Amino acid sequence: MNILISICARGGSKGVPGKNIKTVAGLPLIAYSIRTAQRFQTQSAHTVHIALSTDSQKIVQVAAEYGLATAYKRPEYLATDKAGKLDAMKDVLLYEEKRMQIRFDYLLDLDVTAPIRTVQDLELGLDLVHSNKTALNLFSVSPAHKNPYFNMVEEQKDGFVQLSKPPGNHVLSRQMAPKVYEMNASFYYFKRSCFERDDFYTINSKSLVYVMPHICFDVDSPLDFDIMDYLITHNKLDIEL
Repeated sequence: MNILISICARGGSKGVPGKNIKTVAGLPLIAYSIRTAQRFQTQSAHTVHIALSTDSQKIVQVAAEYGLATAYKRPEYLATDKAGKLDAMKDVLLYEEKRMQIRFDYLLDLDVTAPIRTVQDLELGLDLVHSNKTALNLFSVSPAHKNPYFNMVEEQKDGFVQLSKPPGNHVLSRQMAPKVYEMNASFYYFKRSCFERDDFYTINSKSLVYVMPHICFDVDSPLDFDIMDYLITHNKLDIEL
């Protein structure tokens, strides 16, 4: 099986400028995803290649320092804050297939801003999606802290609120409500056929999820960086990054 790992890191972040290479516990944020990708590549029984997708020469330089060199540069039209990530992944996928004269079976995307993941997470996620012949893709999730069937409400046109998802009968506790999950952005598996469809979306009727058995969150604000730095430097994570 041939797997391409994509690490997508746009240079123009507005929320936290330079966030993809901002230092966390002594390492640039992107280095954590590169290291996990390299471990997966080394330990996997499959053929695994790693590709960087960025429009930033500074990110190219930092990634190269951690063993991920590239000659690919993301096109400008895929580097805006309105560009879809699926299109960016497809572009680097086609580039690597042409360059290497190979067709990949899966694309595994590791999001730079959600690096709290393990090689085992990636292996178990691959097992799940590969064993389901009708599935198109899989993405990582975490158990939701709030549940739309129990304690999330939406404002109606008349100004009053009601449950976001009325369950049809009264749910007396969160434990009685249907299970719901939060997308944590950490990793996504796509079968190669996904990129041949014009109507494909990350969340679709053939999507599977992998439930993270440990903490995972998207690092997207200065406070998030402080939290992750604290967790790592004080050994509060029960996994190795």
